[in-house]
Amino acid sequence: MAFSDPEHNIAQFGLNERMTVADLGAGSGAYTIVAAERVKGFGQVYAVEVQRDLLPRVKKLASSKGLSNVEVLWGDIESDGGTKIASGVIDAAIVSNILFQVEDVQGFMKELRRILKPEGKVLTVDWKESYNHMGPAPDAVFSEQKAKTLFEESGFAIKQEIEAGDHHYGFISLKENGE
Repeated sequence: MAFSDPEHNIAQFGLNERMTVADLGAGSGAYTIVAAERVKGFGQVYAVEVQRDLLPRVKKLASSKGLSNVEVLWGDIESDGGTKIASGVIDAAIVSNILFQVEDVQGFMKELRRILKPEGKVLTVDWKESYNHMGPAPDAVFSEQKAKTLFEESGFAIKQEIEAGDHHYGFISLKENGE
């Protein structure tokens, strides 16, 4: 698999129809749509994005696929309460191709912990390298080791690595109890 495929990555994440999911930095909604299809029934997906102009596109895409379980939120994933999601309600969060863009990583990790239920899980996918003018600039790549260290130091346990494509890494972590 050459490039990161949301369908393939979400299949490894183990979502079910009763989960509440947050796609943080949802962008064009590729992960949002796949997650919404997986939790269809009783589940809900929040697509949180700071670029306001992307939100109507995500909502339109969800509607075109008959998905009524997607809520788009204009929010700041790096600030306390910035996602506009209540504390402790998210079963699973998706953090895909955003770490290299996050300016306040500690603020982001604090907000991630705040919205997750105890032992909520996170799917992290990001670029291994800058590839052929795609993804981050070479000096902006957020390495897998740096990402794992960030999560571990922020109160998460790395549970498993996933196959995320030739140019991406991926892992699933669990929020450990505390605060």
